[in-house]
Amino acid sequence: MSTPGPRQFPATRMRRMRRDDFSRRLMQESTLTPSDLILPVFVLEGENQREAVASMPGVERLSIDLLIEQAREAFELGIPALALFPVVGPEHKSEFAEEAYNAGGLIQRSVRALKAALPELGIITDVALDPYTSHGQDGILDEHGYVQNDRTVDTLLKQALSHAEAGADVLAPSDMMDGRIGAIRRVLEQDNLHNIRIMAYSAKYASAYYGPFRDAVGSAGNLGKADKRTYQMDPANTDEAIHEVALDISEGADMVMVKPGMPYLDVVRRVKSELGVPTFAYQVSGEYAMHRAAFDNGWLDADAVILESLMCFKRAGADGILTYFALDAARLLSAQR
Repeated sequence: MSTPGPRQFPATRMRRMRRDDFSRRLMQESTLTPSDLILPVFVLEGENQREAVASMPGVERLSIDLLIEQAREAFELGIPALALFPVVGPEHKSEFAEEAYNAGGLIQRSVRALKAALPELGIITDVALDPYTSHGQDGILDEHGYVQNDRTVDTLLKQALSHAEAGADVLAPSDMMDGRIGAIRRVLEQDNLHNIRIMAYSAKYASAYYGPFRDAVGSAGNLGKADKRTYQMDPANTDEAIHEVALDISEGADMVMVKPGMPYLDVVRRVKSELGVPTFAYQVSGEYAMHRAAFDNGWLDADAVILESLMCFKRAGADGILTYFALDAARLLSAQR
């Protein structure tokens, strides 16, 4: 029996299923819930300290005590995890990023405090050296200013282990050094830290969308006019992203990340379709800043666009989304129940 071809109008009227809310809901292909969201947060030293990020209106750097309050709200809204990023003072920055693996460092203390206050909240830590280097690069430089891969990985291992020992649930290497996932996994196994998950920033592009984030963590001034093109990916490439993801999975990553988000949803789709692995995407600081500017000027409807933009990630195949709109989105979703 031959398969019938597509029905033509008027036998098929595509608007029929759009007529009512119930039928639109029945055929909805993608869904968005607070469980899909991860909230990135910036933590700074001190007590009862908060600092606005000028290029990211509505986002603040918070001391650990205030961060716990924000984390509690996120948890109560159903957000499953926070991603921590440190604001490191110049006194703790150095050529070799020794502060990155200080057991009493800011991130290590933040992890311990958050796990003590909210043990069921997932804590994701950034494994990268750029907040801690005096030059703003993600690794250790040679005499020509080139980031040394293997020497950097040695330092990343120390940083990753210090985060795991502090109680981090997920390590998220965002540095784009070759071989670092396998090296971290081996160290975790050797130390019987079998259940520490790795979320690899596998397809992290050398993007111009990161500017506000670098302001927030204080690395923009150190980096100056330098770039990260010798280790982050060329925005022109997608086949390379598939190769990177496959390598990281083979080395022991549990989840992979595409960064930035919306301009790279084609990469998210390819990763999910071709490799079928847990796939995450980051709605980065530049995306947030553009949206917020449009909201603040009345050019776009904030509530509608926040949820639409995040649904686009889900439609593309993302299992979860790191977004500075996580609290806003979770509140909106909760109100819809």
